[in-house]
Amino acid sequence: MYVRYLKVVFVVLIALLCLVYAGQNVANLEACYQSFAYVMSNAEHSIYPASFLQSITSPALIWLAVVVVVGCEFAAGVLSARGALAMWAARKADARVFRDAKKYALIGSGLGVVVWLGFFAVIGGAGFQMWQTAAGSASLEGAFQFSASCTLVFIILSSRDEQTA
Repeated sequence: MYVRYLKVVFVVLIALLCLVYAGQNVANLEACYQSFAYVMSNAEHSIYPASFLQSITSPALIWLAVVVVVGCEFAAGVLSARGALAMWAARKADARVFRDAKKYALIGSGLGVVVWLGFFAVIGGAGFQMWQTAAGSASLEGAFQFSASCTLVFIILSSRDEQTA
């Protein structure tokens, strides 16, 4: 039974991680936009000056990227929170019911992986080569920590649950 409680706590923490970072981005929206604009412009790329992805300087496209990323952070947090509530409600149920209750928690933590591994590491890090700048490198380090946390919780949630509550 304690494993179920820990799984719920882990999902609550992922929900908070996603929601707090999304909230921080909204609270610092202009700085968030400037950060995206800096990365997407391929500014200060002296190590690998050519990039697979072309520079993007269109404010509309940069705002679109900000909205997609922050929107997905919020969505991951809300889905994870919904999953935590469903898991809490099913904590004393049989294994099948508890497993089914993990649906939104799995989707939320999976979406967190998409945000921080997909958007930041793959598109930002590999595509826009943000690793070449101090600000970009720091963002990549954080993104790795967040994607690793989401991945770990996803794996833990995917593990088999005990048969009786």
